Amino acid sequence: MASVTSLSDSVHQRLAAALSAALPQAGSADPLLRRSDRADFQANGILALAKKEKANPRELAAQVVSRVESGDVIKDIEVSGPGFLNITITDRAITETLAARYADDTGRLGVPHAEQPGTTVIDYAQPNVAKEMHVGHLRSAVIGDSVTQLLEFTGESVVRRHHIGDWGTQFGMLIQYLEEHPHELDHKADEVSGEEAMSNLDRIYKAARKLFDADEAFKTRARRRVVDLQAGEPRTLAMWQKFVDESKIYFFSVFEKLDMEIRDPDIVGESGYNDMLAETCRLLEESGVAVRSEGALCVFFDDIKGPDGKPVPLIVQKSDGGYGYAATDLSAIRDRVFNIKANTLLYVVDARQSLHFKMVFETARRAGWLNEDVKAVQLAFGTVLGKDGKPFKTREGETVRLVDLLDEAIDRASAVVREKAQDLSEEEIAERGTQVGIGAVKYADLSTSANRDYKFDLDQMVSLNGDTSVYLQYAYARIQSILRKAGEARPVAHPELELHEAERALGLHADSFAATVAEAAAEYAPHKMTAYLYQLASHYTTFYDKCPVLKAESPEQIENRLFLCDITARTLHRGMALLGIRTPERL
Repeated sequence: MASVTSLSDSVHQRLAAALSAALPQAGSADPLLRRSDRADFQANGILALAKKEKANPRELAAQVVSRVESGDVIKDIEVSGPGFLNITITDRAITETLAARYADDTGRLGVPHAEQPGTTVIDYAQPNVAKEMHVGHLRSAVIGDSVTQLLEFTGESVVRRHHIGDWGTQFGMLIQYLEEHPHELDHKADEVSGEEAMSNLDRIYKAARKLFDADEAFKTRARRRVVDLQAGEPRTLAMWQKFVDESKIYFFSVFEKLDMEIRDPDIVGESGYNDMLAETCRLLEESGVAVRSEGALCVFFDDIKGPDGKPVPLIVQKSDGGYGYAATDLSAIRDRVFNIKANTLLYVVDARQSLHFKMVFETARRAGWLNEDVKAVQLAFGTVLGKDGKPFKTREGETVRLVDLLDEAIDRASAVVREKAQDLSEEEIAERGTQVGIGAVKYADLSTSANRDYKFDLDQMVSLNGDTSVYLQYAYARIQSILRKAGEARPVAHPELELHEAERALGLHADSFAATVAEAAAEYAPHKMTAYLYQLASHYTTFYDKCPVLKAESPEQIENRLFLCDITARTLHRGMALLGIRTPERL
């Protein structure tokens, strides 16, 4: 199925052609088209063009109007103000364009692929081995998953990378404890739940920590174990792998609850780059990008200084020979650029890491690993706050466990579903409650621009009113209910019919789905998709209030309104899927 030309593109092409005819010397000029309250579209490009060509804007606008081909798409065009153009589209064009989208049997609704797709490596959802996931892990996972879906939908080749914290000195203590208590990670049953795996890890971590703090001899053995681990001693590595495997059981259970697919080959933790660290340092030192300072290998920057006015370096290798995060991150860049051959490296990482990534990216640029053809971007996100506007903590001041948060959202949502449910079984209520609860958490996260903090307020999130995923899910379920009740009547487009104002508004908005996908993907901005879908559901609510569907005036009008209902539902379904949110057929 070929992509469908949107209404705004059709109008744009006609205006651009008329502009070129009126002002051949201007070459191809942009009419600067946008949606308008005064008409369907407004074109503002003539003002700038008239200024450049020293022409009278209103006269130029009149010349353009006289050259616009009207009829099939443009119904009416008038000059307004100093030289704006107000454009109204024919009802037929709206219905025919939507009918072409509806006929797309790939489920893409006629959305085109990007003209020059590339390869993006996206680094998101980075939990730590042997540690519980908390509310701070939520945003990287949810934003990263949605951006991945958006990019893949536009035709980009996306390589997922989950850079888990699976290396470092804390493992010496854990491995030594396991060496001395060898059965602590044995499983009694074949199947182990994520909850069980986490409690095993938590128990060992606490016991090892206690011993490490109290027993000097154990502390010495644990530190020697770190050296063995870094040297790749087989028995030590095998015990380290046990901690990684146990943690993965837990990670996968949390991601499953978040309704996210995380695949094992995509998990390449810090340890995945160990073999590259020495070479990364050698390359940086030989090229002069990094220099030795007090025994450590450092990269300095003119514009990055500490409070004392002295330069703050990026330390790639410590004076004792150990490697920090910078060496791992720079090695990961080399791997992603030279082995995976990525054009874009995207990091969905907390805004508090911004200085670190600024230094890492600049270092990679100086080394020639990033250049005009390969860009690195940090998609920095803000903090999840409690209702009091402070970072989200439990009453005891502890960090909130992610699993507890999700379970509470599911409980709240199940109560809402149960209250509204007319003919759902307990099993269906539980299933829908999960989809609504997880959807509510994701939507609240995604509907805030990533770089802003947002308040985690479950009452607001599972509300049926306002900008929530529940409102969108109910709009979708309501449409499905109408389609089921339609009996013999089928959704069929009738381009010959005149449209009600509410039908036009809904149709024009449904048609701009393709433009929204392109913009949200290009800007890594899922919040643009949430805003679009909320407006779509709002337009649908107005249409539903003003235009009877099953009791319309004629059989053709019933079919055409069912068609408008169905294309709205398909757009909601597809758009929500790009956010990682389910749309249940019945609620």
